[in-house]
Amino acid sequence: MEAAAHLEPTRRDFLYIATAAAAAVGAAATLVPLIDQMNPDASTIAAGGPIDVDLSPVGAGQQIVVQWRSHPVLIVNRPPQVLQMLQEPALLAQLADPGSEELQQPPYAVNWHRSINPQYAVLVGICTHLGCIPLFYPQPDANRPAADWPGGYFCPCHGSKYDLAGRVFRNVPAPYNLPVPPYHFLSETMIRIGENPENVKFEFGSIRQI
Repeated sequence: MEAAAHLEPTRRDFLYIATAAAAAVGAAATLVPLIDQMNPDASTIAAGGPIDVDLSPVGAGQQIVVQWRSHPVLIVNRPPQVLQMLQEPALLAQLADPGSEELQQPPYAVNWHRSINPQYAVLVGICTHLGCIPLFYPQPDANRPAADWPGGYFCPCHGSKYDLAGRVFRNVPAPYNLPVPPYHFLSETMIRIGENPENVKFEFGSIRQI
């Protein structure tokens, strides 16, 4: 298998599922072949309708990528050490919008983990600078891909950085956090992307920027 960190990002109309595995936040990310049963059919994609995603195969520290409305949606199973890191003051001080004050997510994702269930991040993987696709670098590293890297997403096009809640760092080209799409849980391990929880109104088109 080829390390995902060495792959060049494709245009936003790609359709694949990637799994990035990490040991203690992650070992090297890896790319796996297309898994057809986890992708919506062409008519669903064309209509922009909701899609159901089974989270049960996604292990701790792993990411899958699915397509909704022609957007890549990043789903990460965040282990406890990642959730602890996301709350550390040293990280929060580096973020441009740690409290998710800008409208880049539904109201039910305005929290420190930017999700319904802290364990799972659900993010639209399009950099808010110029629409590139940021790469998944889950491992803390002092030098790669940037100095004092805590783990998260890095856009190789212009250097924008996001943490594992999709929160953008200060002093990078991207102005806003990664968007969070409407979604809700159908069960403990099944989510529906493109549909809000009952009695919640949120239109994805109302976000500040994608």
